[in-house]
Amino acid sequence: MPKLRYFLDSIKFEHTVFALPFAYVAMLLAARGWPGWRIVIWVTLAMVGGRTLAMSVNRLVDRAIDARNPRTAGRHLPRGLLKPWEMGLLAAGGAALLLVSAWQLNPLCLRLAPLAIVFLVGYHYTKYFTWSSHWILGFTDGIAAAGGWIAVREAFDLPAFILWFTVTVWIAGFDLLYACQDVEFDRAERLHSFPARFGVPAALSAARVCHLLTVLSLAALPWAIPLGWGYWAGVVAVAGLLIYEHSLVSPTDLSRLDMAFFNVNSYIAVIVLLSALVGLWL
Repeated sequence: MPKLRYFLDSIKFEHTVFALPFAYVAMLLAARGWPGWRIVIWVTLAMVGGRTLAMSVNRLVDRAIDARNPRTAGRHLPRGLLKPWEMGLLAAGGAALLLVSAWQLNPLCLRLAPLAIVFLVGYHYTKYFTWSSHWILGFTDGIAAAGGWIAVREAFDLPAFILWFTVTVWIAGFDLLYACQDVEFDRAERLHSFPARFGVPAALSAARVCHLLTVLSLAALPWAIPLGWGYWAGVVAVAGLLIYEHSLVSPTDLSRLDMAFFNVNSYIAVIVLLSALVGLWL
């Protein structure tokens, strides 16, 4: 049990709440209601497998720089609580679960699963050569929304692309905020991030633009698929939470960044799911 706790804590299993609701939103909208337990279960397992793969590889790729960063030196691999081969085995298990789940869903999901794995593994390396890594991370997380849609429809349609874009800019926005913690370390280690390249004020401005685009893309969704007034109430709530999130941080005060990163964004994901459900119902 301690080893299991180490695994779950290392891959931040609780952060699944960010992308999983968007996979459910896409799935419910594609089905125009309940898609059936079989699809729900396999979409959930695909998400768990994909995120386990991504975070396990992240910890493996970053274990050396994590050990040198005071903020991350307490993670499980640098401390020796988990071995690299154990994390590698967990990554392989996540990839296998993703592939089996895609196979159980439909042929298009299975054909696209290897491409998803390329992004889930490859995005960790982008910080070594480009400051656009935040948007690549968002694009990769957005695969969850696209996957939820094609799991039901076995095709890409406009709502899937809108949701994919929504997740891309939403994740990129709060990853920009999160990266502001490591500006000096990233510069010393020659790691590429937007805050390290352009500074914290520019990063906060870019994050605000990303989150404005998030609200606008959420507002565009009912033009592609009919949703009732309950959905619009959710869009207003998301806009309010994003404004609150940005009020928590400033170029001179990042002390409340953890609250902005986890609490607020987890609420946003759940609100989008609930408002989509209400919008469908009404």
